[in-house]
Amino acid sequence: MSALLTTTMGYMKVVIDKIKAEGMPVKTMVGGAPISPAFAEKIGADAFAKNATEAVEKAKALLGIESIVNFKL
Repeated sequence: MSALLTTTMGYMKVVIDKIKAEGMPVKTMVGGAPISPAFAEKIGADAFAKNATEAVEKAKALLGIESIVNFKL
């Protein structure tokens, strides 16, 4: 999940809590301008990324994969 404004940050915890309450086998990652690693930990997110490039690397780590697609130029 990504937040651009602080007004949406609280809803991230609502979503994460609902995912956990339903027992859904998914990982959660948060990021965006107002989000910090401390906030991500506080709301129970599995990962935090400061930008899209880092999010790809964090997603691969969460999924335990090295690369989704191997392109050769």
